[in-house]
Amino acid sequence: MKKMPLKTILVLCILFFLPVMFLLFLYPSKHNYNPLDIVDNNVSELQFFNSNSEEEIQLEDHITIIGFLGSEPVNHVIAASNLKELVYDKFKGFKKFQIVFVLPNGAEAKAVQLQKEINNYDDMRFWHYVFGEPNDINNLFNSLTSEEALDEKLFTDHVFIVDKDLAQRGRIDDREDKEKEKNETIYPLYSYDCIEVAEVKNKMSDDLRILFTEYRQKRKGNFDSSSRRVNDLNANDK
Repeated sequence: MKKMPLKTILVLCILFFLPVMFLLFLYPSKHNYNPLDIVDNNVSELQFFNSNSEEEIQLEDHITIIGFLGSEPVNHVIAASNLKELVYDKFKGFKKFQIVFVLPNGAEAKAVQLQKEINNYDDMRFWHYVFGEPNDINNLFNSLTSEEALDEKLFTDHVFIVDKDLAQRGRIDDREDKEKEKNETIYPLYSYDCIEVAEVKNKMSDDLRILFTEYRQKRKGNFDSSSRRVNDLNANDK
């Protein structure tokens, strides 16, 4: 039998062991990731709102993106379309995921019109509109932590992530790596601007993936809540 050249043997060894070594490096950090920060623990439920859906719309036990479209939702079709195309279409297959838009009573027909503007006959079962009195809308919004405010028509182009336990999720430290290297002041990310495509496509999508990973690990019994970066906004003030 012809003896295999030493060079060939070395190449085969490298090809065999390199993937193994790569997996070994990955294994210790299998569950070493930073869960999405809790930025508010007291988000209000939707008990004072109604919808045209046959099912009861609630936040508890769901991973929800909640937004406020105001009394003229059709004027904000760009924000709604960005959210549908960049987030809803990507995550609608995940269990217990939903998008809920809050509008004042009387805007039901305008919500239907908006739906026609953004829906290309896709599955919209997990995209909901709920309606309530202005005071209840303001109370719900105020239960969220935000640097934004609703305008006079009860609209904001920012949306929020709420987990299954009615806790608002976001980033307590939203600095880029370069900003951290320069030790610049920490600033948070409580909500996501639907007009900013990059923010929705990158930051919001990444944060949702992290949250789904957390719940998947909880189901498997692999989640360690002590690994959370910060679970109380007041931690930054100590």
